[in-house]
Amino acid sequence: MTKKYRTIIIDDERLARQEVKRALKPFAQFEVVGEASNAEDAKALISSLNVDVMFLDIHMPEKSGLQLLEELTMVPEVVFTTAYDQYAVKAFELNALDYLVKPLRQERFNKTIEKVKNRLSEKDKDRTSVSIHQKVFVKDKENFHLIQIQDIWLLESVQNYARIHHGTNTVLIKKSLNLLEEVLPSQQFFRINRKQIVNIDYIDKIHPHFKNKLQLVFKTGDTFEVSSRQSAKFKNWISL
Repeated sequence: MTKKYRTIIIDDERLARQEVKRALKPFAQFEVVGEASNAEDAKALISSLNVDVMFLDIHMPEKSGLQLLEELTMVPEVVFTTAYDQYAVKAFELNALDYLVKPLRQERFNKTIEKVKNRLSEKDKDRTSVSIHQKVFVKDKENFHLIQIQDIWLLESVQNYARIHHGTNTVLIKKSLNLLEEVLPSQQFFRINRKQIVNIDYIDKIHPHFKNKLQLVFKTGDTFEVSSRQSAKFKNWISL
C-alpha cells in the first residue's frame, strides 16, 4: 500500500487554496487533511493533525506565514506559495523545500512535488526516529532559520530563552528549555542538568566524575558535566 502524506494548505484566498488542490490532484499520495485561511486556524490544525507537509502563503492579513512558523514548536516540511517573489531569497535561507509564485504552473509544481517526495521518503527510511528529521523555526534578530532537529547538539537555558547550538552556529529562541524537552525526541535528547539538554549522537566519550557524576566529551571537543541525579538516570537509560 502506498504511503499517504498528510498535507495542509494555508492561504487567506479560497481560490488560491483550490489552485493548490487542483495541482495536487495527479498525486494521490498527498492527502489534503485540512486547510486554513489564517495563521491561528492553521496553528490549531498543525497541533491536532500529524502533518507531513504544508503549502503556506507568506503574505496573509493579521499574521504572515513567517509569523505562524515562529509560533510553532516543531515545523512540518514547508512549501511557500505567494504572489510576491521578493520573498524567494528568504524562503531558501529558511531551508524551505521550495518556493512557488502564484499563479501556479503545473510543470513547476510537479518538480516541487518530486522534491517533497524525496525528502519525505528519506524520513520514512528511519521510522524509529522520524521526528529527528523535523525542524524548529528560529527568528534571530532579522534572520529566519528552519533548523533540522538532528543538527542540534546542545540546548541551554538562558533566562526565558533557550540557546540552540547547531553545527557551528548558535541562536536564541524564545521558548523555555522545559517546553523544548517535552517535544524533542526522547530517544535522542537527554536533560543532563537543570540548564542543558544534549543530543546523544554527538557524545564521543563518557567518563566517571566526582560525586557519582558523569562527564561527557563531545565530538565537537566540548565537555559537559551531568548532575548526580541525572547521571544515575543516564546510566540506566543507556544501560551503563
